[in-house]
Amino acid sequence: QLQASGGGLVQAGDSLRLSCAASGRAFIVMGWFRQAPGKEREFVASITRSGGRGFVEDFLKGRFTISRDNRKNTMSLEMNHLKPEDTAIYYCAGRAAGRSSYEYWGQGTQVTVSS
Repeated sequence: QLQASGGGLVQAGDSLRLSCAASGRAFIVMGWFRQAPGKEREFVASITRSGGRGFVEDFLKGRFTISRDNRKNTMSLEMNHLKPEDTAIYYCAGRAAGRSSYEYWGQGTQVTVSS
């Protein structure tokens, strides 16, 4: 129900735009998480369906921007000034109305940033 895309191999300082397409349902909140090799999965950003309020983790603010198109049921993550430490598999996730956690996950898209 969630399909992430847009990852790739880029150089430090480059930009990438990740997309997440949802199907089958509309999520009250959609989010991005990432997991680097050997590390725990970490939260990146989230955005609500109503009002489109986006939240980006503090250490990523200024470089990452989250957006959402409810008509298309898609979500995007604009990543600028990428750093090698941004290398990870990026996952999109969805939280349904009335639920307190993300229960729906996409397959992930690999982002690799070379120095």
